[in-house]
Amino acid sequence: MTSSPALLGCIADDFTGATDLANMLVRGGMRTIQTIGVPNGPLDTPAEAIVVALKSRTAPREQAVAESLAALEWLQKLGCKQFYFKYCSTFDSTDAGNIGPVADALMKALNAPFAIACPAFPENGRTVYRGNLFVGDLLLNESGMQNHPLTPMTDANLVRVLQRQTRTKVGLLRYDTVQRGAAAVNEARVALQHDGVGLAIADAISDQDLYTLGEACANDLLLTGGSGLALGLPRNFERAGLLPAAQDSEQVPGVHGLSAVLSGSCSRATQAQVANWRDSGRPAFRIDPLALARGDKVVDAAMAFAQPLLAQGPVLVYATSSPEEVGAVQQQLGTATSGELVEQALAAIAQRMHDAGVRRFVVAGGETSGAVVNALDVKALQIGPQIDPGVPATVSIGATPLALALKSGNFGTVDFFSKTLGLFDQLAGARQ
Repeated sequence: MTSSPALLGCIADDFTGATDLANMLVRGGMRTIQTIGVPNGPLDTPAEAIVVALKSRTAPREQAVAESLAALEWLQKLGCKQFYFKYCSTFDSTDAGNIGPVADALMKALNAPFAIACPAFPENGRTVYRGNLFVGDLLLNESGMQNHPLTPMTDANLVRVLQRQTRTKVGLLRYDTVQRGAAAVNEARVALQHDGVGLAIADAISDQDLYTLGEACANDLLLTGGSGLALGLPRNFERAGLLPAAQDSEQVPGVHGLSAVLSGSCSRATQAQVANWRDSGRPAFRIDPLALARGDKVVDAAMAFAQPLLAQGPVLVYATSSPEEVGAVQQQLGTATSGELVEQALAAIAQRMHDAGVRRFVVAGGETSGAVVNALDVKALQIGPQIDPGVPATVSIGATPLALALKSGNFGTVDFFSKTLGLFDQLAGARQ
């Protein structure tokens, strides 16, 4: 179905996480295509890795499981030899799921008796030690993630978190074992399985640990984790003689047109990025969820503000707020309603900006990215060079390409928005 063998089939539970994983694989030398949802037919673009981006992280459990199984079935038809379930490096989930239920369903479908679970991404400050997830120097539940509007993380111990989501027994692959190498990891895996463990949280505090875990899992049908765990997988395919010779896997076409930034994330990193944009004097329009709930014509107001300015330079439209502001809105509207209102508004604004000639979008937030790419009818993405760890530049595949940077709320330097737009300019200038 593709013009080169698909080796690795990946299922990501949100759109920014999918580009994060695709970025990691491209850096490892694998030509990678990201699809938006499960395609209806074949892919014509050559790739060794296929990443299916779902919007299942906060979906009802049954829906998340069904969509993930549909993605698996499609990837199996491509002939993929190994499968990867990708979730956030901050293990975003609730006690109701969805990481555990999806992992259970994929293991059952693949008849895989064991899989590791490792969200570590040391390059972005996410490490796991003795089963506890750290964000920088802080435990997960002290990092700001305890205030996440949809998936508040109040427990840093991932063995406990995952065990509350699954009937499968959860164990731990400890750091001292990982430090002794792939052979020691495999010995520990056998012992865990003997004790009835089906899912094991794996410690990792460095890239070398991720390479070790990747090597140990070379023959596994299923892996689960953040993007970091994929670091060593291209090397496995190289050792097996399945990956073609080194190639320029970061080449993407330049895209000309107007530029805009859309931000729905309320993470600390995105708050700083929005503040940096505004402090620099660049134009910005704030979306008020309460105004949306009242039925005010917020989308019209945003476009009335943005459209005259777009020809002069990029404009930011954002709903990014402090945890206190988010909490106050959720008390009045409810968590689900407030999030849906913002997503729908930003999606409608993206459509109207596209009609106005915007062809280059920077989008902050996983849920926002999902809403925007669906609104723009993007079906698949080519993965380009890395902007910041976990965030590549991408270009949509289709008759009218769009340049897109889909950023997890927690990722990126404080000047991410302007830096990304500068890279879009460079790519367009280099490929005129």
